[in-house]
Amino acid sequence: MRDAEKTIGHLIDKQKVAFISSIDTTGFPNTKAMLPPRKREGIQVLYFTTNTSSLRVAHYKTNPHACIYFCDKRFFRGVMLRGTMEVLADQASKEMIWQEGDTMYYPKGVTDPDYCVLKFTGMQGRYYSNFKSEDFDI
Repeated sequence: MRDAEKTIGHLIDKQKVAFISSIDTTGFPNTKAMLPPRKREGIQVLYFTTNTSSLRVAHYKTNPHACIYFCDKRFFRGVMLRGTMEVLADQASKEMIWQEGDTMYYPKGVTDPDYCVLKFTGMQGRYYSNFKSEDFDI
């Protein structure tokens, strides 16, 4: 892969679903489909919205190890990013990724206590395309 940030960034931007994984209290991985990231800084930092009361938030508060997977099923390629997930509840972070229509999920608006931001910081990745995989550092 010549330009990992460009290739993977393009793949991420085209997906309508992201799969995020956390580690539960018994040490097992748990994966969930989510809306794609609201914002990204290259391929290293990605921001998602979620409910503060969610199981995933509880997992990340206990163990920040995380994995995110994006799959382009049309061309049968994908990327896995490994890193850490931080739960942000400060007003600036919440306002940064708030979008019109989010009251459907968070009825009290941007100040809803059940609304928070997940900030993923990647360290390593694995890209699959054309029947081969390639590891890379972020």
